[in-house]
Amino acid sequence: MLKIKRDYWLINADSQVVGRIATKAANLLIGKHKPEYVPYLDVGDYVIIINAKKAIFTGNKETEKVYYRHSRYPGGLKKETPRELREKGKSVEILKRAIKGMLPKNSLAKKRLKRLKIFEDNPKLPNNLPLKEI
Repeated sequence: MLKIKRDYWLINADSQVVGRIATKAANLLIGKHKPEYVPYLDVGDYVIIINAKKAIFTGNKETEKVYYRHSRYPGGLKKETPRELREKGKSVEILKRAIKGMLPKNSLAKKRLKRLKIFEDNPKLPNNLPLKEI
């Protein structure tokens, strides 16, 4: 039986590009940086992202990128831009959607997303947490 050692990684999103943060976080959640990585096992680590509201987009994506969702009722298509989400105080949702889109679409995705913690600001984290910073 393979004993999986999970580390805690801290990513500071302050003035970093959303897509690059999401790529780093997705690879850490999947566990691709570990020598014991295999696609069918969940060997990834915990990822904590702070200062999510300070993450940036390149170009005009802040106003031109559109997130769609549907309520499954007629006429229930909803559209939101990253700027609208930030104004509503949902900066965490922007990063979570980007990371979820970069994870493999399989049964392990939900387990991997549970190990992701995103904070809008810089919260007070426990001192005994062995964090590795990126």
